[in-house]
Amino acid sequence: MESTRRRISLSTWILLGLLLGAVAGVGLNLAFAPELGAEKSETFAAIEGVADRLVRPFGDLFLRLLFMVVVPVVFCSLFLGVAGLGTVQRLGRLGGRTLLWFCGTGLLAAGTGTALVLLLAPGRRMDAAVAAQVQAQYVAAAQAKVEQSQAAKGWLQVLVDLVPTNVVGAAASNQGLLSLIVFALLLGAASIRVGPERTRALRELLEGVYALCLVILDWTMRLAPLGVACLIFHAAVTLGLPLMQLVGWYFATVMAGLLLLQFGVLPALAWGFAGVAPGRFLSACRGLFVTAFSTSSSNATVPATMRTAEDEFGVPPEVAGFVVPLGATMNMNGTALFLCVVVLFLAQVAGVALGPADYAVVLGMALLVAIGAAGVPGGSLPLLALVLAQVGVPPELLALILGVDRVVDMTRTVPNITGDLICSLWLARR
Repeated sequence: MESTRRRISLSTWILLGLLLGAVAGVGLNLAFAPELGAEKSETFAAIEGVADRLVRPFGDLFLRLLFMVVVPVVFCSLFLGVAGLGTVQRLGRLGGRTLLWFCGTGLLAAGTGTALVLLLAPGRRMDAAVAAQVQAQYVAAAQAKVEQSQAAKGWLQVLVDLVPTNVVGAAASNQGLLSLIVFALLLGAASIRVGPERTRALRELLEGVYALCLVILDWTMRLAPLGVACLIFHAAVTLGLPLMQLVGWYFATVMAGLLLLQFGVLPALAWGFAGVAPGRFLSACRGLFVTAFSTSSSNATVPATMRTAEDEFGVPPEVAGFVVPLGATMNMNGTALFLCVVVLFLAQVAGVALGPADYAVVLGMALLVAIGAAGVPGGSLPLLALVLAQVGVPPELLALILGVDRVVDMTRTVPNITGDLICSLWLARR
């Protein structure tokens, strides 16, 4: 049994948890749930009671463990990323062009995901009764935020609110995390001005905290099979088959976006900026894509990405050695697309109307969070709550998409590392 557990990957266990929870929940719903408008039977009321009081708490515990590391991960990663730009600045044009590429392709990926969700509207593909059930179950906690959305404020007031009057208070509030991001960016910029010698102790401390948070995240992901099974079972018992259809629409939308980015947008960029034909580019990177998909980690793929850049495309080692490791931390195109799809999909499910200011916040936060996400399996999940809270969508709705996220996580790693590779080809050509 122990050897069998070692042979089965974590992603397989998570999928098994999803299937078990979904089949059990949908089966009980179909067997005992009353017709719409009819009175609940004692049996179904007992099943709902078990789901509410015994099953859901385990799923909520898993979510809380994910949310617990949001503040330290965001603060540490953004501070360390900006502080590290002091080295990039000293590299002159190479560093400047690299950062320009990271920001440009990140916004392009986020815009692709946004356009796809607006076009397909996967979160609205459910009847009114199911939508009302979902909103009654998940959305009550977000109503106050919706009523005080940023769209209702003037742009000057939104700008003022970005600057925290109390950093500790901003860290303690979901709505203040955007202010905490601003403080982290300013502190990182100040560390460049002060110099690395005087900030070495602070950087070492935050690097240690960041490493500890990654260990906690790894432990939490080991609980994902149980957490996902409990969360999807609770939702499926209440909502039945329409819930699984809704999850299917999300999965189809996000996978379509990632495939479009990987096999359409990025090869076009390789052709336009590096002069490499799409067919040759995709053929030369087959082994790299398999490595990225199987490891689900940008950091773990760094050696393979550098080897592909140097051996297959003749990129100088000094260029690949600078761009690829930096990109594994700061350039996650697939993650940026994924974040926009998730946030806008869940906003549609929750019935939260987003204004132009909210879309701007989603795009900007997707780029920042993609930079701040850990390059390890599941590294972006804790940060999703940060973006959802900013636009009034309850983070608890993440329960709807966690079951299929492992496959999505493996898929979005491929465009993450592909963008780094194309950046190195572009710089080498110049």
